[in-house]
Amino acid sequence: MQFPSSLPSLHQAFIEQALPKLISDPRIVGVAASGSYADNTLDTFSDLDIVIAVEPKAFDSIMNDRILITSALGDMVAGFTGEHVGEPRVLITLFGPELLHVDFKFVKVEDAATRVDEPVILWARDSRLKEALSQGKGAYPEANAQWIEDRFWVWIHYAGTKIGRGEYFEALDFLSFLRSQVLGSLALQEAGYEARGVRKIERLLPDFAEKLKKTVAIPEKESLLDATEYAVKLYLEIRSPVLTVRKKAQRLSLNYLQMLRDTAKG
Repeated sequence: MQFPSSLPSLHQAFIEQALPKLISDPRIVGVAASGSYADNTLDTFSDLDIVIAVEPKAFDSIMNDRILITSALGDMVAGFTGEHVGEPRVLITLFGPELLHVDFKFVKVEDAATRVDEPVILWARDSRLKEALSQGKGAYPEANAQWIEDRFWVWIHYAGTKIGRGEYFEALDFLSFLRSQVLGSLALQEAGYEARGVRKIERLLPDFAEKLKKTVAIPEKESLLDATEYAVKLYLEIRSPVLTVRKKAQRLSLNYLQMLRDTAKG
């Protein structure tokens, strides 16, 4: 097997000892690696994203045995399912003693066709996994600029209400949401990258990352207002010119922030 040139030795050792154990389970018909493994962009801080393709009739059985299957692959010190990220088929695990994060996604073999990237097959019992991955092309969902514009000014007013009420940590959480779901995603997409929030934005868009620093506040009213207003400034800089602008909502929300500013000064 040829490994990516960027694969750290810890990650390689895990794959080499785990793969024969997965192969020995007749319910499993293929194993692939996605994410930074498939892109050959791993480093020592990377996790492993493993796709385990399963015989359709054995899927329920495999899902019941996931913890047993993965715990047999090494010193698994923790593991839990991914309902909190909307993907119950994923098992999120941590292996020791030298810590390695591994995400296992269990899918019926034909369902491997639905994907957000292009996994690399590590092993396959037959041709079905290859055939599934040959269908279409994996693509990360795009950020919908109109969807964001339709909501953005409601969100800004919401942030203002939290700041005005003194719920400063709620406002801090909201600014994090804006950076990930709006500002980072739109900026990356505009630059030709996948809209993955603020993932690797320091490396991909260093100038924009510098600007994002001004949206990071401390839990105080003036700092939060400064950060929120700067987030608005960045949004207006990267907002698509080809959409229906919610002008009235924009004007009223900005007026609301100004009112909070004036009240703080008073």
